[in-house]
Amino acid sequence: MASQISPGDGGFGIHIPFVAMLGLQLQRFENGESELFLPYKPAHDNSFAVIHGGTLMTVLDVAMASAARSVDATKGVLTIEMKTSFMQAVRGDLWAHGRLLHRTQRMAFVEATVFDAAKARCAHATATFRYVDRQRSGQTNAPIATD
Repeated sequence: MASQISPGDGGFGIHIPFVAMLGLQLQRFENGESELFLPYKPAHDNSFAVIHGGTLMTVLDVAMASAARSVDATKGVLTIEMKTSFMQAVRGDLWAHGRLLHRTQRMAFVEATVFDAAKARCAHATATFRYVDRQRSGQTNAPIATD
């Protein structure tokens, strides 16, 4: 399923305030894969003037969630666990590629890699997500069932 890229939501089809604040943009969303782009902002940096690990983890999390959702965009996903390896510092714009490795009716097993402007691998993550029904419009404050 291909994404409808929309300027107001970063291409995600839904508004995710934190992702919008970061400026993360969905470039591809289909067949168990996703590609994201994050244009550099100084606010992404840590005190060493490289992109903060929390920023990278968010990009990896969203790349994996998008890959998991790309096979059924009617579902949402919740991160159950995530392991991240930081290989080298990132400066400037970055790209991420997410890939669905395996899925069951309720779970998705995924991986993602962050690349810098020179296309060097900078961080990698694996994660497990739980598929959940998307909340109906107007029920944004309702609890999300996770069991």
